[in-house]
Amino acid sequence: MNPKPKFLLDIKPRPKTDVFRRREERVNLSYFPKRRFYHLPLKLSAVALILSLYVGGSVFAPIGGGTFAAEDRASLEAELRRLETEIAAYEKTIGEYRSQGKSLQGEIGVLETKIKQMNAQIQAINLSLRKLSGNITQTTGKIGQVEGDIDLNQEALADLIREIDAHDQKGLMEILLENPKLSDFFGSVNDLLATQESLGIALSKLTQLRGDLITQRELLAMEKEDVEALKVYQVRQKQSADLVRGEKDQLLKVTKGKESEYQKLLTQTQKSASEIRVRLYQLLGGGQMTFGQAYELASIAERATGVRAAFILAVLDRESALGRNVGKCSYKTAMAPGPPLSSRDDVTPFLKITAELGLNPDTTLVSCPNADGAYGGAMGPAQFIPTTWMGYKDKVAAITGDSPASPWRNIDAFVAAGLYLKSAGAGSNELNAAAKYYCGGNWNRYVCTQVYGKAVVDRAAQFAQDIQVLKQG
Repeated sequence: MNPKPKFLLDIKPRPKTDVFRRREERVNLSYFPKRRFYHLPLKLSAVALILSLYVGGSVFAPIGGGTFAAEDRASLEAELRRLETEIAAYEKTIGEYRSQGKSLQGEIGVLETKIKQMNAQIQAINLSLRKLSGNITQTTGKIGQVEGDIDLNQEALADLIREIDAHDQKGLMEILLENPKLSDFFGSVNDLLATQESLGIALSKLTQLRGDLITQRELLAMEKEDVEALKVYQVRQKQSADLVRGEKDQLLKVTKGKESEYQKLLTQTQKSASEIRVRLYQLLGGGQMTFGQAYELASIAERATGVRAAFILAVLDRESALGRNVGKCSYKTAMAPGPPLSSRDDVTPFLKITAELGLNPDTTLVSCPNADGAYGGAMGPAQFIPTTWMGYKDKVAAITGDSPASPWRNIDAFVAAGLYLKSAGAGSNELNAAAKYYCGGNWNRYVCTQVYGKAVVDRAAQFAQDIQVLKQG
């Protein structure tokens, strides 16, 4: 006796059968049983009704819906673009003041412009929170829709397969007796073959739907993470605006509005090269080092990649200062495990990386996931995800001479950061490059560009001043 079609092998006549386990063993549309005929005395109307769930129903329809109207989204995005343009203009004004040299009037202009910029940023944050709220509602609705479609259609599909399987158990004599007419006999065969093909398509589509569900859940976790980051940023911006106002008032009070008094104050507060050089610099997973040591590593990375040292330092400083990427979790609980649980597999490359370096994967700590389910798993001072590190480790080794390169080795981390930032376009747009470093392919979000990216650019400007003092000292 020839075997059953492969997609029927594990179907059992009991409810709630998971028809998606080991899909590749079931879907075989090219399979054609030879010298065996099937009898399918099913009501064609019932078959058509069930299959319509897959061919013409919601399973194959684009995922949509939600309460966040398109016009609301467009309005919010337009207002955000306006505010971002306004914020950029303030940044340009600050740069112009600083290019004119240190003066009391210039410093007052910088502080006043900063206050205006922060107020615009707070408005943009509020808009972004409204937009994210709508996105979360919409994504939650999509998840519910997809889950409902999977449950409904999986159960209907399993019922149909069990009925086919039940008729498949009949012997040749019984089949012949139930089909006195040869035309009816071959008609049943054709019905079965058509149904088999439809089932194969339905199984494939439902598998895609499960992938969509995983993607939507990961998107929801990311959106919730953005909300929390924006709320923290909102509080900090309000506090910063108050501090800048106080700084302006104090400056006018101390100098009494006189340029000569400001120049005296500037000389007194000027940082020395020796003070900057010994300042402690914290690296996530790389321990503490002096700023002088960190600058030397960043200089090596700059010569190798063309990305300026101050920008590399700012990115690594920001990665260590975020607070959530503290490197205190196991890969087993932090990393994306791959299908069917996640769209990305970080576990496999992580185990390969640790094996190459002779490290125990169970005791090698990585960044933690967030409370909403967004995966962690970033490694070392540069916070590379394992899948990303695999694409850079050989390039890093060619520059540093470390073979294999290690994401936990400081020099390798600095060079890897420089290489990634170079590929992200740091030579032409550092803000966007920083956003891509933090958010990857989803970088074009407010929290990535205007929160993380802006903080990195501002920090890079501070480091650039420190580096200039070091060079002069």
